[in-house]
Amino acid sequence: MFETIQNEDKFVLRQKFTLVINRYQFSIPQGEDDDGTPFCFVEQARFKFKEDIRFFADESKQQELMRILARSRFDPRARYDVTLADGSKLGEIQKVFGKSLLRSTYTIFDGSGTEVATAREHSLGKALFRRLVGFVPYIGDYADWLPIAYDFEFLHGEEQIGINRRRRFKLTDIYEIDLTADPTRVLDRRLAIASIVGMDALQAR
Repeated sequence: MFETIQNEDKFVLRQKFTLVINRYQFSIPQGEDDDGTPFCFVEQARFKFKEDIRFFADESKQQELMRILARSRFDPRARYDVTLADGSKLGEIQKVFGKSLLRSTYTIFDGSGTEVATAREHSLGKALFRRLVGFVPYIGDYADWLPIAYDFEFLHGEEQIGINRRRRFKLTDIYEIDLTADPTRVLDRRLAIASIVGMDALQAR
């Protein structure tokens, strides 16, 4: 399944939160009420000095598909390398520190280091509201737990080529990814799903 996801435009991401490990699973929706069978399982160990996120074909973790690895520790401007199971480089993710002060923004690079897309919070208003809430005494400590959805858009230049939207009114984090606006595959689908997990992890969500 993983080898053919380049032909797909829509994905569903479910996050399973635990105290020690963040777990994610991707599937390809088969209809309006059918999220399909998971094809990729992801684990991110929390509280590590250096980010290391691994993607597997199933929950047995016997077959590794991809990996996101931080180049350095505690650097808000650091790039994160995305590599395939054979060690070949698929791309890079980097948080744009200045722009992210107002609106979380990431640059996505291909395997040669060429910028291919930008991902940023879809709503500037929601982004600013979340940051303002963070300064409110007592409430600010719980800002990330408030029902303010993290929705991201993918841009190629000024053109929107995709959206990552959290399902509303769900107790668990479920995201719908739609890249139908990118028919020429500017953004490699494997790099897209890696970026979505990477952004969520870097948001400390």
